Amino acid sequence: MGKGSLGKSFNYAIAGILYALTRERNMRIHVLAACAAVALGLYVDLSRMEWGLLTITITLVIVIEMVNTAVEKTVDMMTGGKYHPLAKAAKNVAAGAVLLSAINALVMAYIIFVPHLR
Repeated sequence: MGKGSLGKSFNYAIAGILYALTRERNMRIHVLAACAAVALGLYVDLSRMEWGLLTITITLVIVIEMVNTAVEKTVDMMTGGKYHPLAKAAKNVAAGAVLLSAINALVMAYIIFVPHLR
């Protein structure tokens, strides 16, 4: 590795996060939901363990959404917008991963928040 390459790596990673935030509607929806969960967590005074679980859950959803975006962009680049059954399968599997992580987030929200709201 050359001098400064660690800094460049961080810059590329930040650029990827910003790309997803500015160009992907679903990413903005997930971030908005995460902000709402954090605000609710502050309101109900979550424990350290609950904050840890909430942070892991939020991070999982955002990471999977970013991987989904990367898969979609790569498939689109490789197919040139033409239909291919394997391209469709790759995109569907990546979208399914996002769906599973979002369902997990809803389950975790129920487990974490419902006891505080009774």
